[in-house]
Amino acid sequence: MRLFLLLAFFVLCVGCTDKYDKYKNPPEYITTPSASNAAYFEAYDETLKLWNVPYEELYIPTTNGIAHVIVSGLKNADPVVLLHGMNASSTMWYPNIESLTKSHCVFAIDFILEAGKSYLSNDIESVEKVTDWYKEVLFALELDSFHLIGASRGGWLAVNLALDDQKKIKSLVLLSPAQTFTWIKPSTDLLKNIVRIFSSKEKQMEQSLESMSSNVANINDVYLNQYKLGTELESENKFITSMQPFSNDELKSLQMPVLVLIGDDDMINEKRTVAIANMLPKGKGEVIQNAGHFLSIDQAETVNEKMQDFLK
Repeated sequence: MRLFLLLAFFVLCVGCTDKYDKYKNPPEYITTPSASNAAYFEAYDETLKLWNVPYEELYIPTTNGIAHVIVSGLKNADPVVLLHGMNASSTMWYPNIESLTKSHCVFAIDFILEAGKSYLSNDIESVEKVTDWYKEVLFALELDSFHLIGASRGGWLAVNLALDDQKKIKSLVLLSPAQTFTWIKPSTDLLKNIVRIFSSKEKQMEQSLESMSSNVANINDVYLNQYKLGTELESENKFITSMQPFSNDELKSLQMPVLVLIGDDDMINEKRTVAIANMLPKGKGEVIQNAGHFLSIDQAETVNEKMQDFLK
């Protein structure tokens, strides 16, 4: 059994990552973490066990610190880059990674301004600098062209990257992108989240999850533990107010194929998001039934199937 797993690892990952040997040594903040990070990193590693596919972790030096990238997938396959949602880290893709790696080489990047394994050493002062940071990571990975998948805030960042340089991005998949096509609509769930700001952290977390997911019980407890620990760490979400919907002209300038999926119980988006997506030159928007904002977890099988069909 052990020999089989080793052979599987070689077939799946070595060809995908062998040119990144210089980035594979864990830095000191990982090997000897601070007290506040030790429990979180342990929980992060526990969630990675849910991936059920071989992977390697890269630590890429950048102008602003170290980018942590998880790489897995097929040798010489088309690359896919994953941008996670707010406070979710790359481990949020645990219900989707096995499907994506069946036909692609996948790179999941931890956002440097919040919980994850990336490390901020020099401040990032603007959204433009966030884009520059991602471009620096992609340059180090030597990705000349790739598919880009973004969830929630990661969807907004994905569109921002695509507008900056369309030539490299073969297609876009946006999973309930936050404030990308429309403003976040006022709702009872949103009001409850605002009110619960003045409640205990446990109540805040409970309300947040209930408003974002159509089935909180479907979220794996191991990931949920990591997510909760991550929200307790200090994050730099200072560019939220800069995340405004893109103009129709900007969106219609996207020339690559674009797939937009939202949940039918999505607090962040409404059906107008789908209508706008369908108006893009190569756009397609769909509503996933029985799903909230966390649709990649709520309806993982359906979302995986639609992403695979689209990426083909």
